Amino acid sequence: MTQFTLEDIIALSIRRGFVWPGSDLYGGLANTYDYGPYGVELKENVRKIWWKTFIQDRNDLFGIDSSILLNPVVWEASGHTTCFNETVVEDKVTHKRYRADHIIEDYFSKKGNELKADGLPIEEMTQMIKVENIKSPDGNELSDVKKISALFETKIGVIEGEKNRAYLRGEIAQGLFLNFKNIVDTFHPQLPFGIGQAGKAFRNEFTQGQFTFRTLEFDLMEFEYFFDPEKDKWEKLFDYWRDKIFKFALKLGISKDKLRWRSHEPFELSHYSKRTDDLEYKFPFGFKEIFACAYRTDFDLANHMKHTGKDLQYTREAGEKFVPHVVEPTFGLSRVLTVLLMDAYSEDEINGRKRVFLKLSPSVAPVKTAVFPLQKDEKLQKLAKSIYTDLQNDVEGTIEYDESGSIGKRYRRQDEIGTPFCITVDFDSLDDKKVTIRDRDTLKQERIGIESVGEWIKKKLS
Repeated sequence: MTQFTLEDIIALSIRRGFVWPGSDLYGGLANTYDYGPYGVELKENVRKIWWKTFIQDRNDLFGIDSSILLNPVVWEASGHTTCFNETVVEDKVTHKRYRADHIIEDYFSKKGNELKADGLPIEEMTQMIKVENIKSPDGNELSDVKKISALFETKIGVIEGEKNRAYLRGEIAQGLFLNFKNIVDTFHPQLPFGIGQAGKAFRNEFTQGQFTFRTLEFDLMEFEYFFDPEKDKWEKLFDYWRDKIFKFALKLGISKDKLRWRSHEPFELSHYSKRTDDLEYKFPFGFKEIFACAYRTDFDLANHMKHTGKDLQYTREAGEKFVPHVVEPTFGLSRVLTVLLMDAYSEDEINGRKRVFLKLSPSVAPVKTAVFPLQKDEKLQKLAKSIYTDLQNDVEGTIEYDESGSIGKRYRRQDEIGTPFCITVDFDSLDDKKVTIRDRDTLKQERIGIESVGEWIKKKLS
């Protein structure tokens, strides 16, 4: 098995244009990242697969795109202004702040004891830090644990001093609940049905050093699946969506043996949840959540009814009104990018030289195929560019043309990007009208007629 570190992944990401540190020109900003050309393609491919799988290929889910800025009362009604908090400790010497639950969990993890501290009372965490004499990463004494809001505040308005407080959304679910009535009134769906979206969320995150796993700004994909609790058992729907979530992870090419489900302990549950299960991936720093399934009951719709006075009930055929319940599948898009890079990172040796390559599923690979002329020969370049143009028009996804450097360097570059197939046009191609296609993983080379290349690639990508 390939042995690698998080630093190996970060180095590859920076070198090949997947992810760069945010504001790096100005010394950076902790927990922010910019996605380079290949990172954007990788992320967009995952989003497209999610959208097709859960929105386009189903007739019971409606896709929307709600606003990042919501009326601040929304966050009061949803309980986020009082319950959406992080537990924080401060290094008494450097005054750096850290997530208390992460400090505690990391401490016990190093002792070989897996412990979940998220959701524990702050008094219990403070006592735990004192009894175990847990120090900061710099080896200094820590303060007592305190809570701070995870919501980012902002101000809106025209006149300075009279601006109103608002929040950048800490989750994307509330926009789905706010549009429940719009979907019902416009499309008249039958229960059960869902409303989904993909978009940005923001949290005041303190944990550092875990790449795109924990960031201030991140991408989520999720939906609320509304149902009648008298007709549908939530446990059955919960298991159904758990299964769909797991299959989606496998569809992206994530290794099955590195995934596990973990149910939240009662003290971990969010204020709106009756049950939450996390699908966790085995990172170099331990098992951490990437996707989740939660049963939110009727908490959100009921609270929005209470705060607005608007009727958000659903009417049964017999005329009875009730507030639907929801099961919520959530997918961390930014997080799964880190997972895909880690899971795909591979090394082997060719002629005594180490080769680094990303064994990405062709469906998510940022570049589907690269086309090379063997040498910078005008006839080879003309034919290679013609094949490249045809593939651009015929194959969905990014196709690259590359003639810089030796053929070996071009292969290495595409291997590190995760390109599954490379097409080489050589001098024989001018006569036999065939090209050589090289497989990234097996290194097997196959000779294919130029007229069949498009169909061959499309078949492999499907």
